Amino acid sequence: MRPAAGAFCVLVMVLWTGTALVAYADPARRRPWFLGLDLLVTLGLLVASPIVKGESFNATVPGFWVMCALLAWAVRYHWQGGLLASVLVAGTDLLVRDEINQTNYGNTFLLLIAGPIVGFMCESLQMMAKERDKAQRAALAEAERARLARAVHDGVLQVLALVQRRGAELGGEAADLGRLAGEQEQVLRTLIRSQDAVSSSSESAHAVGDLAAALGELGARPHVSVATPGTVVELPAAVVRELVSVVAACLDNVVVHVGAAASAWVLLEAFPDRVEISVRDEGPGIPAGRLEAAAAEGRLGVSESICGRVTDLGGTAELSTGPFGTEWELVVPLEAL
Repeated sequence: MRPAAGAFCVLVMVLWTGTALVAYADPARRRPWFLGLDLLVTLGLLVASPIVKGESFNATVPGFWVMCALLAWAVRYHWQGGLLASVLVAGTDLLVRDEINQTNYGNTFLLLIAGPIVGFMCESLQMMAKERDKAQRAALAEAERARLARAVHDGVLQVLALVQRRGAELGGEAADLGRLAGEQEQVLRTLIRSQDAVSSSSESAHAVGDLAAALGELGARPHVSVATPGTVVELPAAVVRELVSVVAACLDNVVVHVGAAASAWVLLEAFPDRVEISVRDEGPGIPAGRLEAAAAEGRLGVSESICGRVTDLGGTAELSTGPFGTEWELVVPLEAL
């Protein structure tokens, strides 16, 4: 027995417990290197047990304290991390012992099942929380669509119908304006009906689409070049529609602000954890403050049609503009879908 070494190990356990409590309290500090260091401290105390207590010891120096690092790995890395930590802790515990008896086997069994079980439960709870959040967002979006549909029906559609009738009565250029108003009225009514027809069935919720093929269809536009992977890029059908709408809005801006003859390039890259889309032109760029002024005036094409859509998908939209032209970088992580 070495009492001084034992006291030092206890001091290390106390200090490290306080450090871990502070670190694990903030998600930003739960880095892989810290979890690795936590596991190394635990294994180090196990290895020190025969030095502190002698060869024929019964309980290790850390005792049940080893469960702290094991559970931390299970929570962070789910059942895979829990299993890895369990194997390392249980294996080290057996290796440092001079004699292995039935009690040791029982402790090893408990260690090996604790990590994977806790990790599996944590993973299941996190998945349930994500599904709950997704369902809540879908319900809020549906309620907002219904509210906007009522507002459009009560206001904009009535005005367009009035313009159509008055234009037909006045004739001349007013008749052309009336005809355009009638066309827009039909477009809005069709949009409202399509939103009302959105089904919440499991089939539609799990429908998938090919983002590469959908973006490839935009290459039919004049002066637009689209480059996509040679393989299928499967995403939920609703996500594919939103991303295609975002890219179409970017291309519409090129036509409006650069010119109908301006060239534009669309590049899709698919990674295991995300998809990235870049839309680029070689126009004069966007003057400083122009986007902020447009948003202040109620023209929300960029903030809503582009940034808003991507943000709703859990992604980011970054704009680079200058004399070289304008480029949008759209990134959507797959775990957010």
